[in-house]
Amino acid sequence: MDKTIIGFGIAGNFALHLEQAGESADFINVIVLEEDAPKGIFPTFIPKSDTFLGDYPFSDDKIQYLDEKNIQIEPEIALLCEVFYENDKISTLNPTHFMAYNDCSIRVEGAKKISHKKNWGENSKGVSNQKLEIDSFSLGSVMDDYSLTSFIKRDSKVIQYGENSDLLGYSYFYEKLLDWIVDKLNTQKDSGPLEDLNTLILKAQKPKNLLISIGATRYTKFGETNYLKKGDIIYVVVYNHKRYDHDRIIQMIEKNEFSLSQISILKQEVI
Repeated sequence: MDKTIIGFGIAGNFALHLEQAGESADFINVIVLEEDAPKGIFPTFIPKSDTFLGDYPFSDDKIQYLDEKNIQIEPEIALLCEVFYENDKISTLNPTHFMAYNDCSIRVEGAKKISHKKNWGENSKGVSNQKLEIDSFSLGSVMDDYSLTSFIKRDSKVIQYGENSDLLGYSYFYEKLLDWIVDKLNTQKDSGPLEDLNTLILKAQKPKNLLISIGATRYTKFGETNYLKKGDIIYVVVYNHKRYDHDRIIQMIEKNEFSLSQISILKQEVI
């Protein structure tokens, strides 16, 4: 992933994920226009920043374990977008590709900002190098036919970690999501767990490309109650569910044999 890209994530864009992650209380004072609206956007990587957000976190094969911390996979898709500006505001985002993403997170109470749980340096985020082209970010596009699933391989056993979920199950998607993202990047202020995003973008000198993860799906019971251990192998898979059924994805993981057509796979070892 290009180190000049700017990175963000969306909180609360899939029903019940925040409750499962124990983070719904963080947003109790965040005002949203609709009940199912996402709660806000957080930064994950800000090029040229002199804070921890300037540490490049993305990896396609490793997650850095933290002693005495509870860390969970957050299975998501990420959108790679071209960014267009008008004066000092974003005028348009053009999503060009989507891919499997792990918004790996520290579970800790009392963090002042969401970003404090998201970037702990090198290998603290996951992004697949298998990018899928977006024909049109609207209903009727190729993305209608894709699902997201995730697993851990622990002690040679493959265990479902996040639910198998259609991308159309996101609360906000396509044009509604894109309009919301542009608005929040331009107008979100420093308040509660959220940060002033426009200021961060300007400090990064208005990057031309943006990577944004659009929200974690729901956990299985195992995923909700189990944190990462050294030696775990993480799999986040975005796949065309008209071409592959879910059992076929499980077989690919068990045999470590993957088709690369109409699929984006993120495989990371916890080190």
